[in-house]
Amino acid sequence: MGTGTGSDVVHGFPHIETVRSAITALYQRLSHDTVQSFPASVLPAEVAFADADDLHLGAQRVARAMVQHLRLPEARIIVSFRDMHHAANVELTAGPEYFVELNSRFRDHRRDIGAALAHEVTHIYLHRLDLSFPGTRDNEILTDTAATYLGAGWLLLDAFREDAVTSQKLGYLTPEEFGYVLAKRARVFGEDPSPWFTSPQAYTAYTAGRALARRDEEQPPLTAGGWSGRLRYARERRAAQGGRSVPPPHGHGGRAAHPPGGGYRFEGGSPLRVTFPCPTCLQRVRVPVRGRMRARCGLCRTVLDCDT
Repeated sequence: MGTGTGSDVVHGFPHIETVRSAITALYQRLSHDTVQSFPASVLPAEVAFADADDLHLGAQRVARAMVQHLRLPEARIIVSFRDMHHAANVELTAGPEYFVELNSRFRDHRRDIGAALAHEVTHIYLHRLDLSFPGTRDNEILTDTAATYLGAGWLLLDAFREDAVTSQKLGYLTPEEFGYVLAKRARVFGEDPSPWFTSPQAYTAYTAGRALARRDEEQPPLTAGGWSGRLRYARERRAAQGGRSVPPPHGHGGRAAHPPGGGYRFEGGSPLRVTFPCPTCLQRVRVPVRGRMRARCGLCRTVLDCDT
């Protein structure tokens, strides 16, 4: 993980397709039932760190809270501090002991120790699941996404602070991408993380991510799709039914942040079918084109109201 100053902090959704793939991979590897077993996030009181607390004992206590949250009771985390470029590092071994190093600056910024440990303990969790993405960048995005979706990563967004002179951000996702994953989690579990934010910038990023997450739920053929989207869908459906080739649909107003795989796609045959990403787990759902219907995602079991 890294921190930045000033213009080093990237905003927006440059990694959104990898984030969406990570959510799908999490459901595929864990199953719907296991994901559902994480209904409550790590609470602020569990990772609170007063200046008067002993540094090493406090870090071990927070590490245990992360281990318990991710249900790794047989894992023992040994936390140390040293000068280094990155915010934190973990040595992934067979266990049961894992050595996590935190940047020495956390000696004076103890409020963010929970955020750093959320990422590193999630590395251990995914290592034990044998779940990874190829390449360091994509694997770190997977780790941030998993930590956030399973209830520990809101701390990573809350560690984002920015003013006219300096900025700090932990993790590989942009602040808005953290907000997007948090909003996806909030939609599934009915949990509002915003009261926990101590950073005003974190709340702003969360609202931006939440807006994009809502747009996932407003794409045809879902019945919540907007008027212009429904008109476009009807036009492309007629073309597909007539056997004409149709260019892939674009996002609202030409925005790059649209559902993965170009949104919906028609597949020829009898009957004509349409595939589209599930707004919960982002896996593609395939249904016949036959008007109003309800479909259930086979991966996350979300019931979808559609007008195909």
